[in-house]
Amino acid sequence: MDTVIMLASVAAAAIRISTPYLLCALAGLYSERSGIVDIGLEGKMLVGAFAAAVTAATYGSAWLGLIAAIIVSIGFALLHGIASIRYRGNQIVSGVAINILALGSTAFIGNAWYGEGGRTPSLSGAARFQPIELPGAEAIKGVPVIGELYADVLSGHSILVYFAFICVPVTAWVLYKTRFGLRLRAVGENPQAVDTAGISVAWLRYRAVLICGLLTGIAGAYLSTADSAAFVSNMTGGRGYMGLAALIFAKWRPWPALGACLLFGLLDAISIRMGSGFVVAGMLVPSELISALPFILTVLMLAGFVGAATPPKAAGIPYLKER
Repeated sequence: MDTVIMLASVAAAAIRISTPYLLCALAGLYSERSGIVDIGLEGKMLVGAFAAAVTAATYGSAWLGLIAAIIVSIGFALLHGIASIRYRGNQIVSGVAINILALGSTAFIGNAWYGEGGRTPSLSGAARFQPIELPGAEAIKGVPVIGELYADVLSGHSILVYFAFICVPVTAWVLYKTRFGLRLRAVGENPQAVDTAGISVAWLRYRAVLICGLLTGIAGAYLSTADSAAFVSNMTGGRGYMGLAALIFAKWRPWPALGACLLFGLLDAISIRMGSGFVVAGMLVPSELISALPFILTVLMLAGFVGAATPPKAAGIPYLKER
């Protein structure tokens, strides 16, 4: 029974941990499928987390915090979009600038306002997204396996967790079953052909950038108002890069991205559970090695050992309209 409880606890933790990875991976999926490389996922998620925590602390509403996070994150996404689309700048440099600006501004403003090293006031009550118990979870909790899976693993998460996982089939439907999705994939592969068909390449890419800002804002709000109870300096801790790694590992596809994010979340949950490490054949294996596995797997894929990860052909290439 103790083993079952431990496994359920690790699985539930993996779902919670994988949520920001998943939202960032899907955000990057929209952006990079349109041809805009975005390594600024980390920065947009960070400013979203800060805006959500400040707003929620001020007005006592997690929902207002979520709205603020989305607005601020979209603003930073538009900065990247304008630099990449309007002025055809280097998309990698723009993404790095977004990350640096987000890290510096949140730490500076947070410390100036609250004087606690960038930490915002603690959130409680309506200022946080509370866990939701799914219908019938308590009633079937005693049923072996199924009841425990439903009550202890699937139930008890915040609404933002369920939203993130619902986004996966929605994204798959949008990309492969709608006109917008077809055009989005086309503009990432051959923008000249899209332009020749009379469709605005710039407007398609701007819409993808806006969706990216929306999802990273929600990811940031999740970190500070659902997973935690305040904002602390650099609280994203590389989660945006993890989402990008999951996207590459999934070869820019939504369902494999879900699998990659769950795998990364599971590895993180296991490393947390292990504490200082575990012993194999008389040797201590540090938990940090488990945490590093997602990046190791991504490097192996990029090196060609797991299979080629080929991005959209026009990704990172500014489009100049032919006259």
